[in-house]
Amino acid sequence: MRSIVHALSIAGSMTWEITWALILGFALSAVVEAVVRRSTIVRLLGDDRPRTLAVAAGLGAASSSCSYAAVALARALFRKGADFTAAMAFEIASTNLVIELGVILALLMGWQFTLAEFAGGPVMIVVLAVLFRLFLRDKLIREARNQADRGLAGSMEGHAAMDMSIQRQGSFARRLFSAEGFTSVSHVFVMEWAAIIRDLAGGLLIAGAIAAWVPDSFWRGFFVAGHPLAAKVWGPLIGPVVAVISFVCSIGNVPLAVVLWKGGISFGGVAAFIFADLIILPILNIYRKYYGLRMAIFLLGSFFAAMAIAGYLVELVFGGLGLVPSRASAKIPTGGVSLDYTTWLNIVFLLLAAVLIVRFARTGGLAMLRTMGGGPPGDAGAEAGHAHHGGDSGQPQGGPATTPREVLS
Repeated sequence: MRSIVHALSIAGSMTWEITWALILGFALSAVVEAVVRRSTIVRLLGDDRPRTLAVAAGLGAASSSCSYAAVALARALFRKGADFTAAMAFEIASTNLVIELGVILALLMGWQFTLAEFAGGPVMIVVLAVLFRLFLRDKLIREARNQADRGLAGSMEGHAAMDMSIQRQGSFARRLFSAEGFTSVSHVFVMEWAAIIRDLAGGLLIAGAIAAWVPDSFWRGFFVAGHPLAAKVWGPLIGPVVAVISFVCSIGNVPLAVVLWKGGISFGGVAAFIFADLIILPILNIYRKYYGLRMAIFLLGSFFAAMAIAGYLVELVFGGLGLVPSRASAKIPTGGVSLDYTTWLNIVFLLLAAVLIVRFARTGGLAMLRTMGGGPPGDAGAEAGHAHHGGDSGQPQGGPATTPREVLS
């Protein structure tokens, strides 16, 4: 019982340490996503040219999602005519190049990890595009499209099908600071939290348990920490493997990344581990449903290679520039709640979250929560919940004000 309490106390301390940063990150992400209309995405992702992949990465970063919703949205884009490579680039960016991930990495591990994530993500997209160009055959693409058109459900289908962006015309400021803008931001904020909370809680609990129960000596041996060169070679290969079997994706794997970094995994290994949120076992099963077994195996191999290569490049470049931080700078919080800057920041941002949650609840948001699992876009069950926003007041007009809209209509 004492060891369980210790693990829970570490998880609780981690949660308290990062609460304000998560709220800030999701709030900034909600502002961006509220002004980016998803309905424009498909027509911009029609090929795999470098410019198109750069646009896909930018749109993905603006369309912050949990890993499951990102995978579902990428399938929906592909079904509507987006190039498969561009859809995968969008998927990678929407989980690995987002504001909230950068904020929590900087808070727990240091700004160097944030820089590595934002530098390594584009590298991974480039490597993946090259691998697809060399090895992905038209026949496999056709098979994947036929399987995708079957519309088998994965996870977070309803959430992926929601477009909560501001629809009114006008300047950025006028749209954002309107009543509809307030409503859209609140909807994006709460729905992203609802989508990520399971993985985030799982990641915190797993990280707390590993930090409390697994001795550092095990990790030092597992990551070959006593042999610096071997550790740098081993890290980017074993990092994705640990991610695959951890079942934790998106932001939820950052607390575990802290534990692994303190345990001795290399800098590039941490980067590869964080990148690997899109090949955990449940998502591999979703790939099988979406695109067929052969494409799922191809995605596992190509994603793994891209993540490992990106990890090696991060290790090489950051090591050469002297930007690899000391392990002592990473924090596994254990102090609980104390009257310091973290507590005051948490109070301020929890109040902000409360305001957004109240707005969400008062403008039809609860109906959205009931449809976030949903079915693939185009299913009758999913479409039944897709209405439109109300007027500028954000109040219902002939129905729920903010039930989901089909993003790809």
